[in-house]
Amino acid sequence: MQKFVFLALALFGALGLQAQEKPIKLVLDVSSENPEVHRTAARHLRLMSEAYPDSQFEMVIYSAAYIMADKKASAAGETLEQVVKLPNVSVVVCEQSIKRHNLTVDDLIPGVTTVPDGIYEIVIRQQEGWGYVKEVR
Repeated sequence: MQKFVFLALALFGALGLQAQEKPIKLVLDVSSENPEVHRTAARHLRLMSEAYPDSQFEMVIYSAAYIMADKKASAAGETLEQVVKLPNVSVVVCEQSIKRHNLTVDDLIPGVTTVPDGIYEIVIRQQEGWGYVKEVR
């Protein structure tokens, strides 16, 4: 009987912990030109969005990281192509950055969209209560 009570308490405790998991909204900031940062950031985005499907994730790419969104040159292109198909993920790139590097929307990985200004997008998300992670190396 004591084992049964212990098992029941353990089960209810585990269910309680799972129920406490609250969905989040997270914006990931990528501005590095380092391809390893691109691969790591894309992997973080994929793993988190799969582990927390009720949460929302947005990756904002700008400045020297623009190449991460380039379908011909991205070191993380394969991962980004997969992750942008998930319903809880968006990947956006700064229009100013792609214009400065002579790219167009047609040069981007399918599913990656643009925002007028990457930094402004991050600030707006933070004002809306989104968490923030800067991908660096």
